[in-house]
Amino acid sequence: MNLVLTCEHAGNEIPQEYEQLFSEAQEVLETHRGYDPGALDLFQELSPLAVFRQEYMISRLLVEPNRSLGHPQLFSEFTAQLQEAQKEQILEDFYIPYRTYIESRIGDLISAGKEIVHISVHTFTPELNGEVRNADIGLLFDSARKSEVKFCERFEESLLQQNENLRVRFNYPYLGIDDGFTTYLRQKFPQQYLGIELEVNQKFVQKNKMEKRFKNVIFEALSRLMS
Repeated sequence: MNLVLTCEHAGNEIPQEYEQLFSEAQEVLETHRGYDPGALDLFQELSPLAVFRQEYMISRLLVEPNRSLGHPQLFSEFTAQLQEAQKEQILEDFYIPYRTYIESRIGDLISAGKEIVHISVHTFTPELNGEVRNADIGLLFDSARKSEVKFCERFEESLLQQNENLRVRFNYPYLGIDDGFTTYLRQKFPQQYLGIELEVNQKFVQKNKMEKRFKNVIFEALSRLMS
């Protein structure tokens, strides 16, 4: 198994040519709506385990790299009202290069006979719309794909070996078959590809840094799986 890591919500950068659209949105950009706090930090911690890794530093509020073309949430309220030509330019400059590059690299590895585990690293807010999220770690996958089920069962077991008190849940706080980059890539690569989203509770994050002990738990658990 060869590990590929991506981080679709690593940063909250806004390219200079679009800064005027966000002139009154600085507070929003600093929240979970602008990016996934702590995700880049965890991604970097896990990177030595990967054969290939790629992060996306532009804010999801410009364009959402974890949504498919045509999805109603592809553009945020800050960009949804732009003219179609402007939207197409954003897609051409940021969205398409990121997704195409990763898809191409994974395709090359699969063509070389490699079996790929793609983990997309995310974090989630501890509470959303008044609902407290009852998990420390979520593993998102397609339950109809036995290889993904088996991998996540082993991942959960490895995590609990590191810390038996962890609350690990499957397909929570989102479903692994919801629209996303891994869902898209499963369709492109029906064989030799496992697409997993790793979701970590942001209660373990302060100032965009994840607790070192918590990162170590995830690193050791994943390292044992990939060895």
